[in-house]
Amino acid sequence: MSFFYRLFRRDSFSEVGDVNGAGIGKYSGVIALMERLQQYWRLMRFDKPVGTFLLLWPTMWALWIAAQGVPDSNVLIVFVAGVVLMRAAGCVINDYADRDIDSKVRRTRDRPITSGKIAPKSALILFVVLCLMAFALVLTMNTLTIMMSFVAVFLAGTYPFMKRYTHLPQVYMGASFGWAVPMVFAAQTGAVPNEAWLLFIATVLWATAYDTMYAMVDRADDLRIGMKSTAILFGDGDRVIIGIIQALFFVVLLIIGQQLGLGLFYYGGLAVAGLFACYQQYLLRERDILLCFRAFLNNNTFGAVIFIGIALHYAVPLND
Repeated sequence: MSFFYRLFRRDSFSEVGDVNGAGIGKYSGVIALMERLQQYWRLMRFDKPVGTFLLLWPTMWALWIAAQGVPDSNVLIVFVAGVVLMRAAGCVINDYADRDIDSKVRRTRDRPITSGKIAPKSALILFVVLCLMAFALVLTMNTLTIMMSFVAVFLAGTYPFMKRYTHLPQVYMGASFGWAVPMVFAAQTGAVPNEAWLLFIATVLWATAYDTMYAMVDRADDLRIGMKSTAILFGDGDRVIIGIIQALFFVVLLIIGQQLGLGLFYYGGLAVAGLFACYQQYLLRERDILLCFRAFLNNNTFGAVIFIGIALHYAVPLND
């Protein structure tokens, strides 16, 4: 309740009702409330949904494969809502962890916590509330899924601190994003088969590649303030290593396709995604930070075409 008190407390509004006219204070209070809500909206990154989609696509790949194209409606609703909540929670705890760092990075200096618009304690409370909401959804699933959800919360809560200790926070983030894959199989089928772990590995590879593109945007600032990333670790070999990681990603998905007997639509989706991977390499060629960010954003479409291929495989059976 203290979180909601902080959010709506009277003294957080600028009330100026005076002799100039009754009701002015009321309207200024509404404006102040809307501005405050907007800061929480930004803190949870609802104004930048691409991250939600990057978490959603592997979840959807896994669900459609686990359900052979006909997912349980309750599982679908729980995991889509869970993706939204846990991505928001991850953003909140990330900004809490980086509250003393973001002010030193040009791209992040205006974020709500570091700019003083939201108190760190309020952000922590919001993180807990979001995690509890996601956990309440998971409680409608089977025992295996519930047990696996504790790992998901641990990964989401610890990921933001990894850049201080390792040059591989992108890999750790990939594991955090990818953990939804085995959870989906557990929820849909009651088990976690080999193909679930292969898809988990593919998700870690994909996330490592696209988050390295993202880290290339901040590389100069990270070097200056002493943070670590795969972009710094790879150095001048960044483009080549990203390409190798992307190639490994496709190899894993080809293995999955072969093991599950997936058809032409699936491989067509992979082919189109391969073209997008080439386009991303083109954008990265000069390491221009704006183009690196465009390459990162392109991964939303990359993930979508793979899902379309999977969905069409089950929706439109072909004699391969």
